[in-house]
Amino acid sequence: MKSRILIIAVLLTFSFTSCKKEAQQSEGSSSEKVIETKEQKGQSGVEDNESDANALQVAKSIEDFSTLVAAIEAAGVEDAVVNAGPLTIFAPLNSAFAKLPEGTVENLVKPENKATLSFILVNHVAPANYPIKQLKKEAKKGRKLYMASGKYLVVENKDGEIYVGGTKILKTVQVSNGWIHVIDDVLVPAE
Repeated sequence: MKSRILIIAVLLTFSFTSCKKEAQQSEGSSSEKVIETKEQKGQSGVEDNESDANALQVAKSIEDFSTLVAAIEAAGVEDAVVNAGPLTIFAPLNSAFAKLPEGTVENLVKPENKATLSFILVNHVAPANYPIKQLKKEAKKGRKLYMASGKYLVVENKDGEIYVGGTKILKTVQVSNGWIHVIDDVLVPAE
């Protein structure tokens, strides 16, 4: 008797599941489409034309950051620079990447070097709010900034100019998720 009840329960479950799958397939199941989109993109895939631009959107809009943007995309760290923040990003110009030994950038963007490139890029991101005014205070106190790479960068004031990790901040731009400080060197962390 128990085995008959078990068999009937299994058959009913199978029949119900089959009918449900057929109904979803015939309707085109919009929930499957939503899941597909979410799996393909993270925060960086959200399109928002109403809010102020985030760090990645600003970088993409400026030709002098084209190498940085290509590196961010090759490393797959787009979501790290678009999250709500606040973030402080020390953004190297194209000329900073050009200073690296010949072939370095081409080698770093290869798929097999993705982890190394990612580590270098997140070394340019401080998971904190550091407008230039705050960096000046940090320099006076002789403090170091904690970076998303787990490393620290020294902040210094040299003749009224602010330096982070030994490179001068050329310009500062406020973005929706923090600050971009423009630099002309790539901050390669010591491992």
